[in-house]
Amino acid sequence: MTKLRSQSWFGRQDREGFMYRSWMKNQGWPHDLFDGRPVIGICNTWSEFTPCNAHFRELAEFVKRGVWEAGGFPLEFPVMSLGETQLRPTAMFFRNLASMDVEESIRGNPMDGVVLLMGCDKTTPSLLMGAASCDLPTIGLSGGPMLSGKFQGRDLGSGTGLWQMSEQVRAGAMPVEEFFQAESCMHRSKGHCMTMGTASTMASMVEALGMSLPGNAAIPAVDARRSTLAQLTGRRIVEMVHEDLRISRILTRQAFENAIRANATIGGSTNAVIHLIAIAGRVGVPLALDDFDRLGSTLPCLVNIQPSGKYLMEDFYYAGGLPRVLRELGEAGALHRDALTVNGKSIGENVAEAPCWNPDVVHTFASPFKSNAGIAVLHGNLAPDGAVIKPSAASPQLLQHTGRAVVFESIEEFHSRINDEALDVDESCVLVLKNCGPRGYPGMAEVGNMPLPPKLLRKGITDMVRISDARMSGTAYGTVVLHASPEAAAGGTLALVRSGDTITLDVARRLVQLEVDDATLAARRAQWKPPALPERGWQRLYIQHVQQAHLGADLDFLVGHSGSRVARDSH
Repeated sequence: MTKLRSQSWFGRQDREGFMYRSWMKNQGWPHDLFDGRPVIGICNTWSEFTPCNAHFRELAEFVKRGVWEAGGFPLEFPVMSLGETQLRPTAMFFRNLASMDVEESIRGNPMDGVVLLMGCDKTTPSLLMGAASCDLPTIGLSGGPMLSGKFQGRDLGSGTGLWQMSEQVRAGAMPVEEFFQAESCMHRSKGHCMTMGTASTMASMVEALGMSLPGNAAIPAVDARRSTLAQLTGRRIVEMVHEDLRISRILTRQAFENAIRANATIGGSTNAVIHLIAIAGRVGVPLALDDFDRLGSTLPCLVNIQPSGKYLMEDFYYAGGLPRVLRELGEAGALHRDALTVNGKSIGENVAEAPCWNPDVVHTFASPFKSNAGIAVLHGNLAPDGAVIKPSAASPQLLQHTGRAVVFESIEEFHSRINDEALDVDESCVLVLKNCGPRGYPGMAEVGNMPLPPKLLRKGITDMVRISDARMSGTAYGTVVLHASPEAAAGGTLALVRSGDTITLDVARRLVQLEVDDATLAARRAQWKPPALPERGWQRLYIQHVQQAHLGADLDFLVGHSGSRVARDSH
């Protein structure tokens, strides 16, 4: 039987053992709980400032049920919660900080295995990153998507509906009073965004990586089966401890390749690129930006879901959910079926009989929803280390385009100028946004899907080529080139672009090019000055150590892992 890590605390027959047990007993725990039961940490990102995770205290109770049933001792602990909609300057700015909280909380406390409760966008990668650096038996549990939004008799999707309606208001096509009426209609239950935004994408990635029980990605938050899954997750983590099934045995190169392909076939968020690279870096699995193009860009999109399609996550679950998509991948020879998952079975075994109940929601390879819909990785002098675009969310006629640059040096300048009727811009232009990357914002905010000028919206223009070093919400859409690396604040070519320059986008050739000669660029570079470093705090540490987007935007000193060794006893 595996020696329990927690016994280094609770199994001691000395003064320190007295201390470890006695202080815990003030909660009413009986003595026999410290006699060799697996201690299961429940890592909870509950917060009322994180609406997507606000039901996690209840969800944790179901996990505890399962842990008790399997003979474990569940102990819940909080970590920093990252709410996408409320946290300034952007939740991504704190992803790495939260991962440090997770890592040190796991390593420093007497637990043998851990259940990760995650939902909103950055809580999922931050928990996986921190846990991966500790390498204990670990299992993920997502909080589940909200029920479908309903407004004026039609479905309304998180984020996607907001972007659509706000553009209608700016174009004068929707009364502002009607716009605000939709607030209570879009988000009407517990859970995270019910579009295939970053939250749903990352929940799908957890399942595709093999880090959760089957069905994790799409069961609605308020469905009783989400609570059942939580209870079964609690049972399973105790078994994983007895089997010594650690996270490093799940997060293999095969698992990451499965996740990349799954992300393509669900029309997943571009944010998954940065997060998967960062998670892989924590377990020492080599994963590069170009892997996303090589492995996923030629795969079709099989899932008809917003923002690429019309349905929502509730429909996805009823249609068969991610298990059906993974089965389709396996039958097409695009899944490593023997990759191990947390339930002890291979991913191929888990999805072998997965049904499809609605072929209009989950399509087949023979009749895909969209073809060649994975994430494309672009290179060129404007992004020598790479940039990404999501073709399934773009306008086909703009995937090969040359236009005049209209440059915004910051997001503040963008907001101050974009509504100006005198702005020198037409639909053939390329909007360029600088200084919104990992260092520049800081935190690489989701501002890359720049709203269009109202004077063009009134003409019926709904899309333009947009290029930045920023990210965009997974619920967003458009011909948007993101994550340009190196970023402007690091001295990338993006910093040198000026209004009036010509830019070429050619997705088929994987090219994003600034049509300015090298001598001119060299002269501009000589005039460029890096932004000043903040004086103190997390922002200073972050900017000094954050890696560029193509490396996952982790902190350079966090890459890799230290294992689950018991911390030194200083008592």
